[in-house]
Amino acid sequence: MTSLALWYDRFFSGFEKLASPLLLLFVRLWAAKAFLQSGLVKIQSWDSTLYLFEEEYQVPLLPWELAAYLGTAAELILPPLLILGLMSRGVASALFVFNIMAVVSYPVLWSQGFYDHQLWGLMFLITAVFGPGLLSADHLLKKIFTQANRSI
Repeated sequence: MTSLALWYDRFFSGFEKLASPLLLLFVRLWAAKAFLQSGLVKIQSWDSTLYLFEEEYQVPLLPWELAAYLGTAAELILPPLLILGLMSRGVASALFVFNIMAVVSYPVLWSQGFYDHQLWGLMFLITAVFGPGLLSADHLLKKIFTQANRSI
């Protein structure tokens, strides 16, 4: 390998080691923030939330009231777990499916918010596929359990 190619490879390998944890953290925070904020708005105005689920949202397979409770619970419970990086792959997968359901259930999103939902879906997919990165509770717990298993 020539010295220039070697330098290039070393530079970008080092950059990847520094940037990847920060990028994966950013992806988790950005996507989780949108859904957590939505959940907080829903509980601040519960009557409006119930109205929207009854009249506007068209959630398939679920009664509107159950969908309101489950959807709000998902938006309040899953994003904090994703922010912490706890059970990240499963949480990101659940939010990926939840995001699809939001788009399917609310036709207005196709014209007014579809781009955002595509972006969030990609971010959830990135976390589900690549994991939460070094800056996560998952990584810390894996490290703790790996050390504990070695000492047994």
